[in-house]
Amino acid sequence: MADNDWKKRLGIVFSTNPDFNYDEATVEEEATLEPSRQKLIVKIDRKGRAGKQVTLIQGFVGTPEDLAALGRSLKTRCGVGGTAKDGEITIQGDFRDRATALLTEMGYKAKRGN
Repeated sequence: MADNDWKKRLGIVFSTNPDFNYDEATVEEEATLEPSRQKLIVKIDRKGRAGKQVTLIQGFVGTPEDLAALGRSLKTRCGVGGTAKDGEITIQGDFRDRATALLTEMGYKAKRGN
């Protein structure tokens, strides 16, 4: 009965074939690229944040755990809060220069955006 979970099959039309077996699509996570192959863009953003400035770091390719670890390291070294999700690190405040310097120090190819 464990392989007959109806919630995973929503949107599938009924089949009269007794040998029909529903195959689930599996999503594989991307492997984290080594720091020297990452091309990160560090820019500032104010849109949708009530005029507050945040530093955005975009272009990270890898697992969410590695993204969270990098974000945690940057937030700690800058001494501010932020978040890391959807392949993007958000740091509160304007830390473009410091974040770019820290990322290049860690071995990433970081470029300052706007």
